[in-house]
Amino acid sequence: MEKVQKDVIEKVFEQVDALWEEEISYLQKLGRYPSTLGNEAAIQEFLAGSLEKDLNLKVEKIIPDPEKLGAHPGYSKAEWSYDNRPVVVGKYEAKGDKKGKSIIFQGHIDVVSPEPVSKWSFDPWGSEIVGNKMYGRGIADMKSGVTAMIYALKAVQQAGVELANDVTIKTVTEEECTGNGALAAIEAGYRADAALIPEPLGQQALVGQVGVIWIRIKVAGLGAHTERADKAVNAIVKAYKMVEALQEYEKEINSRSKHKVFGDHPHPQNINIGKIHSGDWPSTVPSECTVEARVGFNPGVDPADVKKELQAFLLEAARKDEWLKVNPPEISFYGFHAEGFTLDPDQEFIHTLEEAHRIIENSDLGYGAFTGTTDARFYNLYYNIPSTCYGPTGANLHAPDEWVDLDSVKRVTKTYAAFLLKWCQYNE
Repeated sequence: MEKVQKDVIEKVFEQVDALWEEEISYLQKLGRYPSTLGNEAAIQEFLAGSLEKDLNLKVEKIIPDPEKLGAHPGYSKAEWSYDNRPVVVGKYEAKGDKKGKSIIFQGHIDVVSPEPVSKWSFDPWGSEIVGNKMYGRGIADMKSGVTAMIYALKAVQQAGVELANDVTIKTVTEEECTGNGALAAIEAGYRADAALIPEPLGQQALVGQVGVIWIRIKVAGLGAHTERADKAVNAIVKAYKMVEALQEYEKEINSRSKHKVFGDHPHPQNINIGKIHSGDWPSTVPSECTVEARVGFNPGVDPADVKKELQAFLLEAARKDEWLKVNPPEISFYGFHAEGFTLDPDQEFIHTLEEAHRIIENSDLGYGAFTGTTDARFYNLYYNIPSTCYGPTGANLHAPDEWVDLDSVKRVTKTYAAFLLKWCQYNE
């Protein structure tokens, strides 16, 4: 690293240190918005104002339009409205002749439900700090990363450094269920030479992830008063057959040859029975039971093919039961229709991230494959924009007492800042 660059990087790092208490408060503020599905408007309003006032970015709010997005191969079917649920995009436009390359920093602000809250030791919306950890729903996944990407750019600006290429900051909705927020922002024209997503993967780069679909299985019974239970058919009991079939399908897909990106993983393709709803009275035999599940599958496989195969597998299992053979389950799909992807780490974007990582961590950048899905898929699969995830260290994602390691948030903020200087370059 040449002398000037070293001085500039040190000047920017000093700004990260100077802004650190403010950055912690900012993360706490984000964590106190209960931004579950459908409740994202308030946090997005705050973020739009912050990007405009604090970072002087050009800000646009985008409402995803299912009619416009519906034909896109990456679109996932939603069963809810997008009214008053914007995606926020802030753009830093470099002045004069451009050098370096442009970047998108993108984080999601939607979080999963904290229920049952009784299992938490902390208020899930309290952003409480104990020692070096901050606790709260979405604190790790991924409001800490969102905060780090914003403060990395803020530190560069406060240091008086003018970047020589554009930086786009996106705070998106629905990463946890469709990815349609990310898709809407890309389709609105916000693209760049690469995209970095601050998922809490513990300061390693993502080089592959599974595909994901959501399935809904509705099983009919024959309802009655319990007094006639011997002549009735309990939909809950019959739904067990479908739960067992899903578990069999999970064994089946994991027994097939592994994708090489998951070579060391003992069980890369997970099926989760996430929701069961049935009945409304202990003394009534339920007439209907609905099971909803999340299904993972290998990169390179079309989600539509998985849906066809899984539907056939479940209907075949139903045919082995006297009742279900005559009253087959109603199978439908909604939410995630997400392909998996792999990324070649031997490219300039990842090498630049590795250089930035090495400055802070003093070690080589590690690579990992993820048995979940992230919004990085859109860039890699459909737009030829290399995208990886790299973010802070946390734990208990989607579980009680989710936390993030605050030291790691600070280090990641510095890594992002160093990355900006190297990737976008800057004007002397």
